[in-house]
Amino acid sequence: MKTKVNPYEVQGEVDYDRLIKEFGIKKIDKKLLDRIEKITGEIHPYLKREIFFAHRDLEKLLDAHDQGKKFFLYTGCGPSGPIHLGHYSVWSFIKWLQDKFDVELWFQFTDDEKFLYKNKTYEEIQEWTNQNMLDVAAIGFNPNKTHFLIDTKHAGIMYPEAIKVAKKITFSTIKASFGFTDSNNIGSIFYTAMQTVPCFLPNVLNNKDEYCLIPLAVDQDPHFRISRDVIQKLGHKKPAIIHAKFMCPLTGIEGKQGSSTDAKAILMTDTPQQVKKKINKYAFSGGQDTVEEHRKKGGNVDVDVACQWLKYFEHDDKKLAAIYKDYSKGKLLSGEVKTILIEKINKILSEHQKTKNKIDVDKFIYKE
Repeated sequence: MKTKVNPYEVQGEVDYDRLIKEFGIKKIDKKLLDRIEKITGEIHPYLKREIFFAHRDLEKLLDAHDQGKKFFLYTGCGPSGPIHLGHYSVWSFIKWLQDKFDVELWFQFTDDEKFLYKNKTYEEIQEWTNQNMLDVAAIGFNPNKTHFLIDTKHAGIMYPEAIKVAKKITFSTIKASFGFTDSNNIGSIFYTAMQTVPCFLPNVLNNKDEYCLIPLAVDQDPHFRISRDVIQKLGHKKPAIIHAKFMCPLTGIEGKQGSSTDAKAILMTDTPQQVKKKINKYAFSGGQDTVEEHRKKGGNVDVDVACQWLKYFEHDDKKLAAIYKDYSKGKLLSGEVKTILIEKINKILSEHQKTKNKIDVDKFIYKE
């Protein structure tokens, strides 16, 4: 399968070194990790394990921080279905950043984008927006430092800035970046301008000049390759970006975890029984064909999905190393690794679902 990576499609086995060259981004090196650790007192497992692996202008943001200057975080969600573990993993890392750096988070819900791109009614998208906001808030973000922006609801403050962005982006640039054709609806062509606005909107609203840091999955980078230069032309700082690898789908290492409507994705609403069934049925195994052969030859950690997912959910380095070692030597069977993963995920989902039931989402929605 031919590899394809853009905001609307990810296919094939992703070569991250190739993406670094193709996108013009930089690998996060030890020097940067040491700088982060000096500030935070620790390195998040996602940084140590190269789940967040590349960046744009992270050095400049840290230089500003060292000079006593604040920055803010920006990320978002396209509300068209339930939240899955791939979303959760990125947002849990963003919560760590918010806590460690004590900064504000601006979270954009792109209900306009999903209405324009999905075969769903406006009312359906609004319902998913409400549900997704609850799931995002349940991650544990600080409500006093977190601001939800809903594109259609906050158009009054976003649109004046979006048209300034749009005026500096040509149709040919959008077509070349996203593979659009003349058959794309005109709203989809405009969307990148709306996604650009939160990179600098907090500075406009608060009359500040702070850096923005955007943690995102690497497939979203094309939006900001276009907009970073535009932002600078409008008199604002280019946002810094930190890029995440894809959490592989249960069925294998190619691509990324399926859309939130995929029956094989682990959703934040799943019951313990659903999690167990999905992982046991769909999680691709790196084990041998028979128990006897597995005990003799061991399993392939690199392709075994349960092993790969434990990178995200087993934060203890020693425990993860022991699981990998025992599996690769045949001491642990595929089913046993799956059981470890199931227990980890169900604990996360149980806590998340309890928190979600207590959330007052209105505390998070930005008030003009």
